[in-house]
Amino acid sequence: MIEHPTEETPSPTADPHVLRKHSVSIDGHQTSITLENAFWWRFCAIARSKNISLNKLIGEIDHVRTRTHAGNLSSAIRVFVLEQATGEHGLTSSGAARS
Repeated sequence: MIEHPTEETPSPTADPHVLRKHSVSIDGHQTSITLENAFWWRFCAIARSKNISLNKLIGEIDHVRTRTHAGNLSSAIRVFVLEQATGEHGLTSSGAARS
């Protein structure tokens, strides 16, 4: 079981638009998310800046997502990353790792 997904360091030739599947664990349940490299790298940086594991942050986002009946988990992570970048916290103000 993967407890801590690894964050991949972007290489100078890596395409930020390429979709990649990532295995994650939410409350001990294995699942996968598909994100563009750019979103994944930024998401990893956010988790690191908050000193929180990727799985824990994903779990918090998933909890808010299911409670609010938002879309799929990959989309919720993209919205979270966007909100963190813009300072607008619609999803995060509901509880997922606020700044």
